[in-house]
Amino acid sequence: MNNFIIIVLDGVGVGELPDAKNYGDQGSNTLGNISKKIGKLWLPNLQRLGLGNITDIQGVNKNPAPLASFGKLAEVSKGKDSTTGHWELAGLQLNRDFDYFPNGFPDEIIKSFKQLTGCEGVLGNKVASGTEIIKELGKQHCETGFPIVYTSADSVFQIAAHEEYFGLERLYKVCEITRKQVLKSPLNVARVIARPFIGSEGNFSRTTNRKDYSIDPPSETLIDVLKRNGVNTVSIGKVADLFNNRGFNIIEHTKSNIEGIKAIFEYSQIVSSSFLFANLVDFDVYYGHRNDAEGFYKALQEFDEYIPYLINLLYPDDRLIITADHGNDPTTPSTDHSREYVPLLYYGKNKRGFSLGTRRTFSDVAKTVAEYYKLKTNFPGMSFLNQ
Repeated sequence: MNNFIIIVLDGVGVGELPDAKNYGDQGSNTLGNISKKIGKLWLPNLQRLGLGNITDIQGVNKNPAPLASFGKLAEVSKGKDSTTGHWELAGLQLNRDFDYFPNGFPDEIIKSFKQLTGCEGVLGNKVASGTEIIKELGKQHCETGFPIVYTSADSVFQIAAHEEYFGLERLYKVCEITRKQVLKSPLNVARVIARPFIGSEGNFSRTTNRKDYSIDPPSETLIDVLKRNGVNTVSIGKVADLFNNRGFNIIEHTKSNIEGIKAIFEYSQIVSSSFLFANLVDFDVYYGHRNDAEGFYKALQEFDEYIPYLINLLYPDDRLIITADHGNDPTTPSTDHSREYVPLLYYGKNKRGFSLGTRRTFSDVAKTVAEYYKLKTNFPGMSFLNQ
């Protein structure tokens, strides 16, 4: 079918990068540390592919004859968020970091937000955990109608609102205005994120109707090149959101790992000569950010169970990469992303697996996909298509 599939396991890192100390992430190793905390992990299909050859994971052994080629990718761009990670995987390295707001958003931004969105006030305006801030301010939000605004260690402007008291469509509209009018240049904020929730005091919970509004990539990405050259481009999960929908022919929003996996199965069979770019977000959203190592492991087991089915669906000329966009070590005190290497598993049927080593940039992935489709690009990095 001549399809190239990339599956991003959101937040699944494999060890701290050399500059991790600049981010306060010394000692982070998402997979390695989970295995130390849980004990031996049972991920037989990822072991067969060669995951244990990349880093030390208790219970996931090195495979002398892995089904996939294996290695790890280093991130060149500054930052450790999903936007930066996905952009670099698509060939775009960032020399300028995004803007961050460790003390909340300045008065002029909040003033502009209220004027342009019509909101009479805001709650929060600080760095916070998404689940904790709705516990803290959910009741007051329902009483006042003021949206809850908060940020994190990432470059994000997050807006939480109750689906019934505030309205889901109104929340989306407020986010669109914030993206297009409030956070204009020279501000360089990676994402505005709608964080809807439901329930009542003492029982508030976030829903799966989250929506991301990304800043436009500042230059061409792999997605743009593929589309321009007639390759069908398919986004599964939140990928298109991170590129502000640019360059994708088909956008399939999914709300869980299971939905994402099923969409990968479906599209791998109904499209040809296509590039499928999928993100499985549960590892990051539900377990990494909540320091839930047990839940993280169960999500990995769930993904592992589907690998044989996916491999059986692939045609001999298809290619598959399993990787990540950053780390999110649930065993550290922090609930933020971690600055880590990400795994690289590269699979093709009847292709012998071997070591790809430590790659200097995530953008090696973009170079590999471009070479697969016989396209010349100026992206940084080196292809490992036929290494």
